[in-house]
Amino acid sequence: MSGAGSASAGGTAVVAAPGEEIQQAVLNHLQRLAISLGAPIRATIHDDRAGCVVPLEVSADGSSRVAGDPVRVAPRGARPVSPVTPGMVQAPTGQFGPPPVMDAPLARTAVPEAADERPAQAAVPEAADARPASAAVPEPAPKPDPAPALTPEPAPLFDPEPAPASSPTPTPARGFDAVAEEVLGDEPVTETAEGAELLTEPMARINEAVRDGRIDAAAELAERTVVEATGVLGPHHAEVLHLRELTAYIAYLAGDPVRSFHLSLDLARLRRQAADAEAAYGNVRSAATAWRAVRDPEEGLRMGRDLIDLWTDLMAEPGPAAEDPQPLESARARMVRLTDRAAKAAQA
Repeated sequence: MSGAGSASAGGTAVVAAPGEEIQQAVLNHLQRLAISLGAPIRATIHDDRAGCVVPLEVSADGSSRVAGDPVRVAPRGARPVSPVTPGMVQAPTGQFGPPPVMDAPLARTAVPEAADERPAQAAVPEAADARPASAAVPEPAPKPDPAPALTPEPAPLFDPEPAPASSPTPTPARGFDAVAEEVLGDEPVTETAEGAELLTEPMARINEAVRDGRIDAAAELAERTVVEATGVLGPHHAEVLHLRELTAYIAYLAGDPVRSFHLSLDLARLRRQAADAEAAYGNVRSAATAWRAVRDPEEGLRMGRDLIDLWTDLMAEPGPAAEDPQPLESARARMVRLTDRAAKAAQA
């Protein structure tokens, strides 16, 4: 990656906005690619200014981490870029909306700031819950190539969270993972006969807009469809709640994690009141994904308290939340990090 205002990733030009570091522009590009795949991607960053090569992994929730030790190389100038490695899973051409801007440039020799917001080391990213083990694609050995500055290596879709040895079935998709599977499916998913008759066509248009990267259009369609469905079916109908889940997911893709969080947390409360523990936990996991993308520590602390209060209540009741304590522990660990960051910001 040169120090200029542009770079390339898999043959796609990446141009920094005025006042934006090219490292940040590249990281944002990789985050959008991970979101479009619904799974982590790996890229090799050639940083000419630092004279090193850094392996980076960007998760579908927008977090990133250094995936290996930086390797020192001789400084180089800007060079042309080769396309994505042949034979690997290709990303959709549409942008699924920019993830929230990270508040530190991409690190060259240390873990980026985004790593502070990923779940604790023992946790698995939200987007990694539901890929069958059979979908795993082995990574080919890297090929020497003097040309590329960035060579993204998309991971297979839906990398599963390892199930306990005693579990007879894989962990089901929850939260935004489940919504993404529906959006990427062949047909719109409805839950009732009246929903199929009323919503199949508008949901197909919404899903198509998301797949094409037309996030603003998808958000407008989803909002209008929620209003229409509410007028016909009522605000607490299963189809209306299902549509509101889709609206929260689109808000996340559009880079509005605060709104996505509140939509998801409200749904979790409604599902808990209806004694639907499975759906309530899925909405809590969606809220947690959106919350992790909120960068302001004070706002993150306020939102985190609401999230953890509801999550703790679900943990005390029979259901999937009680059977899956690790993500809640990761959320509590993030609260500690946010508290530290808020204290440092107050002292600055």
